[in-house]
Amino acid sequence: MPSFPAKAAGPRRVLILTFPGALLLDIAGPAQVFETASRITAERQGSRAYEVVTVSLQGGDIATDTGIVIATLGRDAAGRADTLLVPGGGTVWVEEGNAALLGWIAAEAGQARRVASVCLGAFLLAAAGVLRGRRAVTHWHYCEQLQARYPDLRVEAEPIFVRDGTVWSSAGVSAGIDLALALVEEDLGHAVALEVAQRLVVFLKRPGGQAQFSRALAAQSADHAGDFEALHGWMAENLTADLRVEQLAARAGMSPRSFARLYVARTGTTPARAVEALRLEAARRLLTSEPDMPVAVVATRCGFGDDERMRRAFLRGLGVAPAEYRLRFGPATIRTALAPRPAAAARPVAAPPVPHR
Repeated sequence: MPSFPAKAAGPRRVLILTFPGALLLDIAGPAQVFETASRITAERQGSRAYEVVTVSLQGGDIATDTGIVIATLGRDAAGRADTLLVPGGGTVWVEEGNAALLGWIAAEAGQARRVASVCLGAFLLAAAGVLRGRRAVTHWHYCEQLQARYPDLRVEAEPIFVRDGTVWSSAGVSAGIDLALALVEEDLGHAVALEVAQRLVVFLKRPGGQAQFSRALAAQSADHAGDFEALHGWMAENLTADLRVEQLAARAGMSPRSFARLYVARTGTTPARAVEALRLEAARRLLTSEPDMPVAVVATRCGFGDDERMRRAFLRGLGVAPAEYRLRFGPATIRTALAPRPAAAARPVAAPPVPHR
C-alpha cells in the first residue's frame, strides 16, 4: 500500500486549458491521471488530491480536434491554478496570435506553483514568454520548428518530457500521460504514481529521459518496403548476440556486401549504426528504470561488452557519459543523492520565477 506525504490544505487545482481544435488526448490523458490519483487518495486518506478544471477564455462548450465537446469554465470562474497545463493541437498556430489567451497564460503561469505543456502546447508557452531561457521539448516532428521560432529557449528533441525549474513540457500526445504521472510522483510519491499507472494499464511508467521516438520504430519507418521488419524485431530482442554485418546478412539470407548496400538504401543508415542505436536505447531505459544496476552490468545486458564501449557510444550519440545520463534522468532520489552538495555556509538559491511576457 502506498505511503502518502503530509496532506495538502485542500485539493490541488489543476487547470487544463481548452481551446477550439485542441487535441483531445492532450487534455483527457493527463486529466485521467490526476482523477485516478484522486480516487486513490480518497480511498486511503478520505480526501481527494486534485481538482481538475477545464478552462477556456470565455467558458462554455469547446469542440476538440475529434469533434468531442468539452465543458469549460471561463478564466474568471476557474480560480487560481496550482498546476496549469496547456495542451496542443493543430490550431495552436491560430492561438499563437491570440493576445488575450497568451496574456492569460503568462499571468496564470506567474502565480501557479508549476506550469506544463503537452505536445504542441509548448508553442503557446513559448509565445507567452513562459519558456524564455528554459529547456523544453515538443512533438519530435516540430522540435526544429519550435527552436527556430523561439531561439531564446533550448529545445531538447530526445526526451519524452523535460523539467526546467517549475516549468515542464512533454513530447507528443501520449507523452502527456507520462508527464502527468511525473507530476503526481512529485506530489504524492513514486508508489502512488506507479499505482496510477497500473490502474490505467499503462505498460511502462516511462522516465523523462526515455526517447520519444524509438530507434526500432525509426528503423521501421525508414524501411518503407518492409525488407528488414523481421530482422529489426530480432535485433531488438537479441542485443547481446553477435550483430556484426556478416551475421545479420546470414540471417537475412544475403551476402554481407549486398546486405550492407541494400540496408543503407532502405533505411538511410548502416547496420553498425542501427545496432548501436538499439543498444543505446536499451541502455537508456535500464539506466533510468534500474537505478541500482551498475553501469558495467547495463553495458553487458545491452550488448556493449564493457562499460568503456558503452561510454563511447553515449558520448557519440548523446554527448554525455552514462553516469551523467542517469544523474539527469534517473529517479529523483538518485539525482538528489548524486548532486553536488553546497558548502555548509552556502544559502539555498530560490528557483527562478516563471518569466512574464
